[in-house]
Amino acid sequence: MSEPFEIRLEELEEWLKQETLSITQPLKGEAKKLVTNVEGKLDGIRDISEKMLGNSEREMSKSSPKTYRRAKAVSKLTQKTLEILDSASIPDEISYEDLELLYENLEKTISAIGQERAKWVRYIEPYFILDRRRFDVALKRTVDSLGELQSFFSNEYAKVKDVEEALSAINKIVGMLDELDGVEKRKKMMELRRRELEKEIEEKQKEITVFQDQSEVSELSKVNEEIEELKKQMERNVRHLQKPFLKFQRLTRSSKYTLSSNEANKLNEYLKKPFVAFATEEEKYPLLKNILQRMEDAINEKKMKLKSSRLRKAQEQMESILHRDTLDSFHKNCKTTFLRRQHLLTSKTVSTYRKESEQIRVDLKTLKKRKNLVNSRLTILNNAYRKTREKIESLKHELEEDAQELTGKPINIILKRFEFEK
Repeated sequence: MSEPFEIRLEELEEWLKQETLSITQPLKGEAKKLVTNVEGKLDGIRDISEKMLGNSEREMSKSSPKTYRRAKAVSKLTQKTLEILDSASIPDEISYEDLELLYENLEKTISAIGQERAKWVRYIEPYFILDRRRFDVALKRTVDSLGELQSFFSNEYAKVKDVEEALSAINKIVGMLDELDGVEKRKKMMELRRRELEKEIEEKQKEITVFQDQSEVSELSKVNEEIEELKKQMERNVRHLQKPFLKFQRLTRSSKYTLSSNEANKLNEYLKKPFVAFATEEEKYPLLKNILQRMEDAINEKKMKLKSSRLRKAQEQMESILHRDTLDSFHKNCKTTFLRRQHLLTSKTVSTYRKESEQIRVDLKTLKKRKNLVNSRLTILNNAYRKTREKIESLKHELEEDAQELTGKPINIILKRFEFEK
């Protein structure tokens, strides 16, 4: 098998037309001949229809009772036939698609004329016998001629279809390459926008870093980390008291047990924010101890009931806090750290940082959303680019095979874009 020769896409259409000219030209000539033949047969129907119309009008002018109604039927048949023929048109160019459409239209034309004949012929008989026979002969000849056209169109002319489809595939590839250019331009715009957003995000993050590098802000960050650890430790220290706290609060609200307003507020705080409640206590955390003492009394007086396992753990924790002062050093640490944080929050540097960094974070969130949207669009565009390219490659391969089958010459179509990308 000979090596395929390379041909550029923009040169392929003219080359293929020249290479297949020996196939398409004779077939198109034969098609034109057959179409002209059908056209001539239609003219034959027109001629006999016009003669029949003239004959019927002369006969109608005689007003003979025997022939008037028959002549009128002939007049209606021929007038309708001429209208149908006037609506039929023959194209100058005979492409496969044109010929297919022409055959369908001519078939409808002949069918319509045949229906009109069947509709009026019984009103014509037994008069106008010669005219009717001439009409039938012209109609039969047209049907036969159309049959020859249909046979040619269905068999030999299929080669023209193959050539036209190959030429159409060339134009399709050109259109898809233009589409690929459009996708690529949109991709470049999206990639540029993504780089711009990444730069803006980086600048915003640098602004936050500059703030965070300031001594008081840096110290606040460390204190916040310490407080997070203290919060976890505080939750462990009172984890067995949370359910008892909740039950005791319900008890105090039912008027069976009373607490001072300070104690009631502090109890609520221990339920919601145990670290803040503990860190804001006075030395030796008297409010917590008062609450625990009142809880212990309520348990001993059987006014507050707990499950045995929960009761034991709660009593152990209450005993540890009330009578062994196990939280003293932890309380000092919490209070000191909490006050340090409060002091730092009131500094001008931190206040400025919190205000401006909040706005920066809002801006960052917006920028990241925009970047995600751009990334989504880029993903869609990349998929569209990949699918379009795959379609082009597939169509190119099919076109190379079709061109070889039509011309007997193996070819390799050069797509400038793809060669460059390789």
